[in-house]
Amino acid sequence: MARRSRDEDLLMEDELSAAFLGDDDLPIDEEAAGVPAAAPAEEWEEDDAVPGQLAVDVYETRERLVVKARTAGVNKNDLDVSISDNTLSIRGTLSAGTEEDVENYFVQECYWGEFSRSIALPVPVKEDEIEAMLKDGVLTISFTKLKQDTVKKIQVL
Repeated sequence: MARRSRDEDLLMEDELSAAFLGDDDLPIDEEAAGVPAAAPAEEWEEDDAVPGQLAVDVYETRERLVVKARTAGVNKNDLDVSISDNTLSIRGTLSAGTEEDVENYFVQECYWGEFSRSIALPVPVKEDEIEAMLKDGVLTISFTKLKQDTVKKIQVL
């Protein structure tokens, strides 16, 4: 069996990337393209911070719509969960505590601070029949789905 060279492998990767991503989404050599280097972390202003977006899973069972979110480290008193016009909103704060004696971070990947997420629910729910539970770092919100007629006849005037 013939072996492909490294250049052939790279060419195939580029072709696959182009097929799935389109030309505008392909990675570019930023230095060759004249793209300025990213600003050092020290230049970012605290006021420029954007609230983190909460990752969620939304699924349905026969009777219920369920939203799950990983909220490890969040106190339930720091969560604000509300619903209005079939849109669920979750807001909260993830606190790392105070690290007053830290002189320099070598790696800082964890998000600390405010987060929020608003989700237009995919099916109508009974807004007065909602259960929310925070257990083992997972927020689970469960809604009773509204039963709807499968077909509603509309008279044309």
